[in-house]
Amino acid sequence: MSSLAPRAARIPKLSRFGWLMGLYAENHVRLVRLFEPQDLAVGRYVSSVGDGLDVVLDVVERHAYTVELRLSYAIYDPVTGQPDPSAHLRLYRDAKQVEATHCYVGRRWQDVIGMYPPPAEVICHRLRMNTFLGKWVQYLAEQGHGVATLVRVEAGEVTIAA
Repeated sequence: MSSLAPRAARIPKLSRFGWLMGLYAENHVRLVRLFEPQDLAVGRYVSSVGDGLDVVLDVVERHAYTVELRLSYAIYDPVTGQPDPSAHLRLYRDAKQVEATHCYVGRRWQDVIGMYPPPAEVICHRLRMNTFLGKWVQYLAEQGHGVATLVRVEAGEVTIAA
């Protein structure tokens, strides 16, 4: 009788970069399901569900394959005078991904982790930002925000709380 070694099940490992690309794809599904921003014209949109926390979606710029967005509440940070929390997003229409490029005004990755961070630190920072984005978009959907509550407004029409 021959002795056979038990065969261990091989579970593929997912790299941090692979995990990040998966987050980008999940964020695309969530954001498109929530607001369908890929079809919106450049401008400001507000979603209000009557809870006092209106969501502001700015379509900053549209390109052939990408859409630049800013997602925030209608609340200003008293120190900076800018919307806070705020996430700057890049929606890749062709790749069906959404990337949070930076969160909070003036907090680009260079401001947070320095000019020449090791690649692993950049990936970790992007993982944190995009995990935050996924949870935030999921929360907004649970609160009732969506395409039906999204209304285009002129830039001066939104009342932002201090």
